[in-house]
Amino acid sequence: QVQVVESGGGLVQAGGSLRLSCAASGNIFNINAMGWYRQAPGKQRELVATITSGASTNYADSVKGRFTISRDNLKNTVFLQMNSLKPEDTAVYYCNVQGRRYPPTPGNQFNSWGQGTQVTVSS
Repeated sequence: QVQVVESGGGLVQAGGSLRLSCAASGNIFNINAMGWYRQAPGKQRELVATITSGASTNYADSVKGRFTISRDNLKNTVFLQMNSLKPEDTAVYYCNVQGRRYPPTPGNQFNSWGQGTQVTVSS
């Protein structure tokens, strides 16, 4: 079993900053991709940013230049630094972690989600 726990959400004024953290723990052999997704009320969950074990990153166009994703491979942790926040960034932010469990046999992969953390940006 792999546990994923997010932290760092909250209420901030437009133009402000927040830093989200996500830690994965449990039966983990290795982690490939880590990422952040968000879901606003009445909307589908959407990709915010992802990062691979080799530190390749991908961002949604709506957050490019404002958000930065990073990870600490030794601690199985991923971060999302969010600057210049806008009211339209308001959503529940979910962390996603993909990798392999012990034993690292073919098929023994996991794709785990956290419980989500609320980010609210006031205008």
